[in-house]
Amino acid sequence: MSERVMPLLDRRRAAPAVAGPPLARAPEGVLTDTLGRPLRDLRISVTDRCNFRCSYCMPKHIFDHEHRYLPHSALLSFEEITRLTRQFVAHGVQKIRLTGGEPLLRKNIETLIEQLAALRTPQGQPLDITLTTNGSLLARKAAALKAAGLKRVTVSLDGLDDAVFRSMNDVDFPVAEVLRGIEAAAAAGLGPIKVNMVVKRGTNEQEILPMARHFKGSGIVLRFIEYMDVGSSNGWRMDQVLPSAELVQRIANELPLLPLEATAAGETAERWGYADASGQHDPDAGEIGVISSVTQAFCRDCNRARLSTEGQLYLCLFASQGHDLRRLLRTEASDAQIASAIAALWQRRSERYSEQRAGLAPATSSTGRRIEMSYIGG
Repeated sequence: MSERVMPLLDRRRAAPAVAGPPLARAPEGVLTDTLGRPLRDLRISVTDRCNFRCSYCMPKHIFDHEHRYLPHSALLSFEEITRLTRQFVAHGVQKIRLTGGEPLLRKNIETLIEQLAALRTPQGQPLDITLTTNGSLLARKAAALKAAGLKRVTVSLDGLDDAVFRSMNDVDFPVAEVLRGIEAAAAAGLGPIKVNMVVKRGTNEQEILPMARHFKGSGIVLRFIEYMDVGSSNGWRMDQVLPSAELVQRIANELPLLPLEATAAGETAERWGYADASGQHDPDAGEIGVISSVTQAFCRDCNRARLSTEGQLYLCLFASQGHDLRRLLRTEASDAQIASAIAALWQRRSERYSEQRAGLAPATSSTGRRIEMSYIGG
């Protein structure tokens, strides 16, 4: 297999301002893009900082002690995030995922969660508010997050072997502390908990079965993520990707699996349940998920928008540029004008990078420099 090496480039790219303020138009609760995909999920990055230096996200040789984070004045305030989110909800967003960097590094994040938890859909329903974390601060914050209105957490954990885990986070952080955070989240009621493991061939693939054994029957859903070419700083190569099909077979050789139906449209993970002796799904044993952006693109069902910590709207995880919503927030634009700007951007959306990369459709243009995962979240 030939190698593909991504050049090391600056993680941020200046985004064009949204032309506007646009003419106001009332949201109708349903918004679709050029491929008929509805807007249902908003992922909000609350900080570009992280206390880990995982090689697939924030490699230490790029994000070193001289790295300059965004100044506080550039970040959206909690009130600005809530105001924007309210407009997204008016267009049909039902799920909010808070990301980073490491979102628990954002001071007083519980205040933001309280504000978001007060929002309601046009049908009067509360939002599904979730958060993805590396787990390093979760033990001390889990109870407060739950009290603020957080529904669930997803914890990133790339192996159970302490030496492997310390090597991957590259700051010598012990795996026991992350496991303690998962226990605290479960005790606080932040479930069902999901654990995400990025699998990089030649680095942590030996941890696949130990992770499956550990979380089987625990009530925690373990999800395996193919190593992706997000951004330009992680030196991604195709030969470091372990295809999900191969991963599932490795687990099934020891722990029999059977496919499960998706629980919702646009779901990123393909579900596999542990089978009992009769070959039926054993609910007590639970399930795993595989997220296969490289080998099994799911662009056609993608219903997610991403908001960066400084107010740039990205319509794809692999985007090369965002759209500046912060400028509208900090000028005289009304809520209705902001909602109209969001609608105009989503209705023009045609991104399907993973399908193009996989050769399922011809690429129509170069993606250029892509935004870094640490800046926009996963």
